[in-house]
Order: sequence, then C-alpha cells, then structure tokens
Amino acid sequence: MPIYFQRPENALKRAQEFIDVGKKASALDALYDVIKSRKHRTWQKVHEPIMKLYLELCVDLKKSHLAKEGLFQYRIICQQVNIASLEQVVKEYLALAEAKTEAARKESAQAVLETTMVDDLDQVATPENLLLSAVSSEGNQERSDRVLLTPWVKFLWESYRQCLELLRNNSRVERLYHDIAQAAFRFCVNYARKTEFRKLCDNLRGHLAHIHRFPQQATAINLQAAETQQMHLETRLTQLDMAIKMELWQEAYKAAEDIHAMMCLSKKSTKPPLMAGYYQRLALVFLKAGNGLFHASALLKHLNLVKDLKKSITSEELRRLAARAVLATLATPLPATRPEMDNLVETDEAVMDKNVRVLANLLGLANPPSRHTLVRDLQRLNIVSLAPKEIQKLYALFETDFDPLKLCAGVSKVFEFINEWSTSTAPAVGEAGKDGLKEGATTPPCDELTVYLKGLKAMMVCRLLREIAQVYESISITRVLELCPMIDAFELEAAVVDAVRRHSLQVRIDHKRQALHFGTELSISQREETIDQGGPYLQAMPSDLIRSQLEKLYRVLRQSVDVIQPERIQAERKSLRQELHKAYLAGWKREQRKILERQSKIEKRKEELENKSLAREEAERQEEERRQLRLREAEAARLKKEAEEREGLRMAREEEERRKKMMAEKIEALKRTEFGAKMIESIEEQMLERMNTEDIQQIQLDHWTKERRELQQRMHKQERKIDHMERAKRLEEIPLLEKEFARRDAERRKLWDELEHERVERAIAERHLAMEQKRRLSRMAEDKERFIQKLQAERYEEYKKLKQEFDARLASEKAKRLAERKQQRIQERREKYRAEKERKRKEAEEAELRRIEEEERAARKAAELKQRQRELEIEEKMAQQKKQEQEEQEQRERERQEKIQAIAAAAGAAAGGRSREGDGPSSRAQQQQHWRRPISLTDGSRADRDRDRDGGRWTSGSGTGSGSALGARNDASLSSNWREKTGPLTGQRRDNRDIDRGDFGRGGNRGGTMDRGGGVSESYWRRSGGVGQGRQDTRGGQDRDRERDRDGRRDNRSFAPSSDVTSDNWRKS
Repeated sequence: MPIYFQRPENALKRAQEFIDVGKKASALDALYDVIKSRKHRTWQKVHEPIMKLYLELCVDLKKSHLAKEGLFQYRIICQQVNIASLEQVVKEYLALAEAKTEAARKESAQAVLETTMVDDLDQVATPENLLLSAVSSEGNQERSDRVLLTPWVKFLWESYRQCLELLRNNSRVERLYHDIAQAAFRFCVNYARKTEFRKLCDNLRGHLAHIHRFPQQATAINLQAAETQQMHLETRLTQLDMAIKMELWQEAYKAAEDIHAMMCLSKKSTKPPLMAGYYQRLALVFLKAGNGLFHASALLKHLNLVKDLKKSITSEELRRLAARAVLATLATPLPATRPEMDNLVETDEAVMDKNVRVLANLLGLANPPSRHTLVRDLQRLNIVSLAPKEIQKLYALFETDFDPLKLCAGVSKVFEFINEWSTSTAPAVGEAGKDGLKEGATTPPCDELTVYLKGLKAMMVCRLLREIAQVYESISITRVLELCPMIDAFELEAAVVDAVRRHSLQVRIDHKRQALHFGTELSISQREETIDQGGPYLQAMPSDLIRSQLEKLYRVLRQSVDVIQPERIQAERKSLRQELHKAYLAGWKREQRKILERQSKIEKRKEELENKSLAREEAERQEEERRQLRLREAEAARLKKEAEEREGLRMAREEEERRKKMMAEKIEALKRTEFGAKMIESIEEQMLERMNTEDIQQIQLDHWTKERRELQQRMHKQERKIDHMERAKRLEEIPLLEKEFARRDAERRKLWDELEHERVERAIAERHLAMEQKRRLSRMAEDKERFIQKLQAERYEEYKKLKQEFDARLASEKAKRLAERKQQRIQERREKYRAEKERKRKEAEEAELRRIEEEERAARKAAELKQRQRELEIEEKMAQQKKQEQEEQEQRERERQEKIQAIAAAAGAAAGGRSREGDGPSSRAQQQQHWRRPISLTDGSRADRDRDRDGGRWTSGSGTGSGSALGARNDASLSSNWREKTGPLTGQRRDNRDIDRGDFGRGGNRGGTMDRGGGVSESYWRRSGGVGQGRQDTRGGQDRDRERDRDGRRDNRSFAPSSDVTSDNWRKS
C-alpha cells in the first residue's frame, strides 16, 4: 500500500530506516511514492538526495524500469528549475551502473580463476569438466559471464538506452546526451555487443529524425547551430570509429552517410581536423568494401588536409602518407570498357557504377573519380615526389616508362622494399588539432602498405600484357612467365581472362600452341575506345589503326581538294553568298511582316494565357480554400479521435494503476504478516508484477495449505515424541508419587484437624456476638414499623394523583383521535364514491363504443353475406341456363344427326338413279355450285342453319358410297369438335350469342368460316386452339384450361386434313 508523506524529508528518513534493517525494496517503494506524488512536483534541495538514493537502490536491486520511471518523473520536476540537478543525477546513475558492471566482470574473472585451480596435479581433467565439455562448447569463462556478468551488462545497456531516451531533443542537456551516446558506443566495444551497437545506431537515427519532425517544441534542438552540428559530428565520428573496431562495415557505411548528411546540413565549412578524421575512416571503409578507386580518392583528400593543417609534420610522416596514397592509386584496376549490351544486363560492375555517385557525394566530389583523374592529381599536387624513391620508381614503371622486359624485375624490388618498410614501426602522425584526432590511431590494416600488394601485382600483369601487345602479335606463355616470375600459369590465365572481360586488352589464349595472340581480326569492325586508360604508350595496334582509316582518308582527301582547286572553292563560296543576298532582298519585307504578325499573336497569346492563368489561380485559390477547410475538418476529427483515444488510454492506465495499487496494497498487507512476508520472499519480482489478486490468493492458499500440512506433520512427530517421553516419565514417577501422596495425606489430616478446631471456636464466638446484637436492637422494632407505614401512605397518595392526571389525558386524546378517525373515514368514503362514479362513467363509454363497433361489424357482415348470396344466385342461374342450353344443344344435335343420315341415304339412292338415267355434265356443275356455296358460322342463328341444311343446300358426295361415308365422318368429327368447344366449361363464361356464332375460342378470337363439306380454315383452328384471353370465373382451374387447349390443338390437327380430303373428293366428283 503506498505511503504518503507530508514532507519529502520524512520519506528520506523512512527509506534510511528501511535500509538499516535490510529492507531495500521497501525503501525503494517509499521513495518512489514521493517521486511520483503530485504534491511534491516543485523542486527542492531535498529532491536531489532522494533521487540519488532512489537510483542507488534501483542499481542494487537491478530495477531498470523503476529507474526509468523515476528519471522521467524527476525530469518533469526539475525541467524548468534546475536542469543541472538532472545532469548530475544521470551521471551518478550511469557511474553506479558502470561500477557494478566492472565489479561483476572482475568477480566473473576471479570465479573462473578459482574454478580453474587444480587441486590434484595427477588428475587435471575432473569428471565434471569432462561432462561439461561433452554437453556444451562453452568454457568456464563463458558460463561464469552468463551467470555473473550478463545480468549487469543487460542492466547497463538498458540504463544507457533509457538515459538517451530521457535526454533526446532537449537543447538544455544536449552535451550530456552526446557524452552518454559516446559512452554507450564504448560500452558496446568493451563488451563486444554487436547487436546492441546496431540498436544504438538505429536509436540515434530515430532521435535525429524526431528532431526534424518536431522542431516546434519548447526545448527542441536547433540543427543549424554550429555547436550542435559539432557535437553531432563528434558523436557520428565516434560511431564510425567503433564500427570499424567491431568490423561492422555496414554500420560504418551508414555512419559515414550520417556524417555527410550533417555536413550538408551545416552552412559553415566543417573543421579540418574533423574532415581529416572523416576521410581517414572513410578510406578504411572503402578498403574493406573492396572499392580501391574511392579508397585512393579518400587517401588523397586526407593527405591534402593533413598537409594544410599541420605545419610541423615530419618528413617521415609525410613520406608514409604519400606512399600510401601513391600505392593505393597505382593498385586501382584499369577502368572497364564495357559494350552497350552491359547497360541492359544487371552485372556486378553495372550495380557498382549506379552507386558511384552516392559514394562520390560522401567524398564531396561533383563527379565520380577515375583512375586517370587520380593519377593526374598525384602529378598536380606533387605527391609522387614526396614518396620514397622506390615508390617513385614503381610509379614510373606503371605510368611513364615503356620497358616490358624489365618491368617485373623492377616491380619485384619495390615489393621487397614495401615488405621491409611495413614491418618497421609506423610512426604516429600525432595530434591533428585540438579535437583530439589521432592519426596514429589508425587501425593496422589501413596503415600497413602490404594490403596493396595484391592489387599492384594484378596491375603489373595488366601493364606487362598491354606493353607486350604493342610490340608483339603473339608470344608464348612460357616467355611471359619468364618475364614475370612472381606469378604462375594459372594466375596469368586468370589475369588475361579478367582483362578481356573488362575490355582492357585485346588478347586470345591459344592452349594448343601455349601462346597469347594480341589484337583482333582486321576484317571485323571494332568500337573505338573512348576511355583513356593511361600508361606508357609506344604505338597503336593494327586493330586500333584500322578503326580510324576511313575517317583519316576522308579528312586527308578534303584537305587535298582545298589545296588542289582553291579558285573553284572560292568561286562556289562567292556565288553562294550572292544567292543568299538576293534571297534576303526578295523576302525581307515578307519576313518583317511575319515577324510583326507573330509579335501581335504572341501578345494576344500572352493576354489569353494571363487570363487563363488568373482564372486558374482563382480556381486554385478556391480549391485551396476548400482543401484547407477539409483539412481543418479532418484535423478537428483527428483531434477529436485522438482525444477519445487518449481518454481511453487514460482510463485504461487509471484502471491499470488502480489494479496495481490494489495489488500493492494486498502485497503490503501480506508483508505485514509473518506468513505473507515469507510467501512474498519466495516469489520472484517479475512474476509478482504479472500476478493479479486471484493468483496471489491462490498462492496464499497453496502456501497456507503447505504450511498447515507441514505443521501437522511436525506436530504429529512432536506428539509421538512427547507421548513416549511422558509415558517414560510417568513410569518413573509412580513410586515417588505414592510416597508423596502418603506424606501429603498425613500432613493434610493434621492440617484439617487444626483448621476444624479453629472453625468451631470461631463459630461459638460469632454466636455469642449475634445474640448480643439482637438483644440490643430489639428496642427499635416499633419505630421501624411506624416509619414504614408512613412512607407507604405518602407514596400511595402520590400514585393516585398521577393516575387521575393520566386518565384525564387519556380521555382527551381518545376523543381527539376518534374525531380525526371520523373525518378520515368520511373523506375516504367521498373519494371512493367519486372513483366508483368515474369508473362507471368510463365503463358506460366503453360499452357504447363496443356497441357501435358491433353494429358496424354486423352491418358489414350482413352486406357481405347479401353480396355473397347475390353472387350465388347469379351463379345458380348461369349454371341452370348453361345446363338448359346444353340439353337443347344435345337435342338439336341428335335431330341433326338423324336428318344427316336420312339425307345421305336419300342422296345415295338418287345418285344411283341418275347414273342409270344418264344425267349429263350440267347436273354435275349445278351440284358443285351447290357444294361450293360457303356458309358463315357468324351469320344467322342455328335455326337458320338448320333450315338451310333441311332445304337441301347441305348436299355432298359424288354418288359413291365412299364419298357419303367420308362426308358423314367429317360431319361427325365436326359435330364432336363443336360439342367439345361449345360445351359447358368450368371456370369460363359464355352467353348464347357466343354459342350461336360458333365462337370456339375463349376470348376475342371469334371468327373463321367453314365450307359446306365441314372444312374449317386452319387459321381459325390455330386461333381457337391458343390459350384463351377472356374472363375467368373464380371457380375455374388453370389445369382444366390447359387440358382444353391441348384438346383444341389436337382437334385442329385431326379436323383440318379431313376437311381438305372431303373438299377434294367433292371436287373430283
């Protein structure tokens, strides 16, 4: 449970008391409560000792997270009042952490010395050491460091990181920030922490980005200040040094980029000592990256700065620096002359060429350097003359002299000199300035000249081959090896292949003849080399000469023509000038007019563009205003959202703080008890922070159960032990007790007799005294009785008086309450009557409303029932009418069939008689006229049609039995189809007129004609066979409609051909 103090001094005293009794955790909690308390946010002198003691306890207990929280709280307290106090506290905190870590290192080393001491020299390898070496590759030192040193190293790393996070982007503690950053780099180097070094570099870049991102803060750092830039450069140079020492070349390159960015940010030129150190370190980075060109350029930059900066530099120092610069330049390979195809192919050289501009920027160069420019700078700056004579000879062999037969011999002597000179002690260049840049502190790989021997050997082979190619067309490999004894055949072949690959040399290897052939075929066109590769030059190769033959021929012929015919050339030039003059005179006015028109057009165009520009600017302004409005709205929404998020985080943080507070209170309450203190001590602090109340209760219950079980076991053992002991003691004391009991019995008997004698005597004396007292007091008995009677009478009178007063008050209160009760009952009955009256009124209104609704519902129901009855009557009438019509139709159909049969029989008999009597064609034509007379199904009624049929107009046949049968069959099919179409249809209504017209369809498809022979047109049956479009009764069914449609189509197919056949038979007859 947190303890709140009225004064910080009390918390400091309480913490000292806790420390005196060995409770450092409690002391830390007490100080932490004061530091985080809002009541003590004003800085006082006592805050500094409190903070120092707090951090000391954090270091002792390895509580880095509590130290971080305390430092951040202390920064809030003393930010505006005394920032020097914060600096002092941070320095002492880091000093404590470093001291603890160094002590842990010494302890680990001492522990290893103690474990490595051999007790028995005959048995050096103990079984324990053998087992450890079998299961683990770690030695004693690694295991000891992991146990003793690693926790403190982790604590120190977290301390550095927390302090950098505490002091970032604060101009008031900027110097301390950079000191801590440099100390953190040294920590990484001392303890070989490569991972932490990378994290530290990333953190510093993040802090720098934070400075760029939030420049408006009250304590923000101004990167334009010269002092700030100086400190950043020093820190980055330290980072570069430490990265080189740890051989983290990627981080070194990033540090160089950061240094270059800071230099570009500065408006003033960087101090020469810093630049010299920068170039020196950058040269080493380029050397490790295998980029000899930029390594040599960096060395030249460094040499120039050292010469200008140090006036008292010795000749030996200058010779060594110049030798390094010359050797690095000469070891640079020749530039590659790649064809155009390589620009489209992603090779290693192409990727390197893309990055050369970035590397050139790191050196402050406008253009990427080349080997030719570096050699030219050596000559221009007179650096070759500063180098030793042997190095000057090497430069002459590579760049000026042409002597391929003695080249390798001279180079080998220079190599021997370099090896001898590098083995000697390298003199320190000394201090380069007040910033402490030590030139002699360069790492050995960059200071030794032997690192350039490999590149010089490759350059020697390339120069030898190029000089031989200018003299010989071919040469044996054996002869080349004799000229260059420092390499073997494999190295020579590799050098030749590399030179050809880089297009530095035109050579072919003939393995069959063991020879080298220089140049290319003269019939093949070669691209002209445009890169000057330098070096001694004697003559051009034939393949190089043939490339420029045509160009030389054209140039010489042109000069010859000018020399042979000068008059003609002058005349041509004069005539050309005259023609140009005439053309100018003929068209200068037109050109002038065009120019004036063009000017007017330009003015108009300018005016139009200005108008458009103004309109566009106005539109852009409006759009910008709208955009700003949207941005403000978005910003307001974002701020609102952030406020909500902060509120949510605050509530979550408060909830977490409440939970932690409850946990702390619970833990403090447990610590106050002996049982709870033991339980808390057995739990690790990290595990205790992750626990909640339920976990602590469970652990408490487990501990209590365990202790109770252990206590029961101990009590059981103690009980058995005591039981045996008591039993033995009792066996031994039984005789002694018997003797003691006998002695005490005698003594008690004697004592009892004495006491009993005394009691009897005392009772007799008390009897005599009581009798004497009774006799003396018997004289007062009458007075006592009178006093008691008097007192009782007075008290009885007082009682009667009080009772009469009480009865009067009781009667009055009773009458008053009865009157109030009466009025209350009257009021209750009045209210009850009013409520009952209101209830009856509402019930009457509701009943009246229900009655009206019932009457309206009954009226609607009666109307619906009446409507339904009318519909039923109409349906019954229609059904009866349809039934009657169907019966009449069936009766007429039967009569028609009988008449048709009779007519057919009479017609057959008449035809037989006419054939015997020999009737001519006139009678047949008359019959055909009667047969072909059309009859309309839509004209007249059925009675008219029956009369026409009875009158003989329905005559058919040609006098043969087949025709009569066919006509009868067609009539029968017609009648059957007619009956099906005009019969009673369920769900379909037709009146008498539809039936009389012979309308077989259900809707508007009424029409169609039929021949006398019963033929009905196909179009009519197609129309009548479709799905009807007329009205549909509610009782009709779609299934029956579809069935009737199918019947209609089937009737159509069966009836039409028969009608055609009948018509054809009648025509034939």
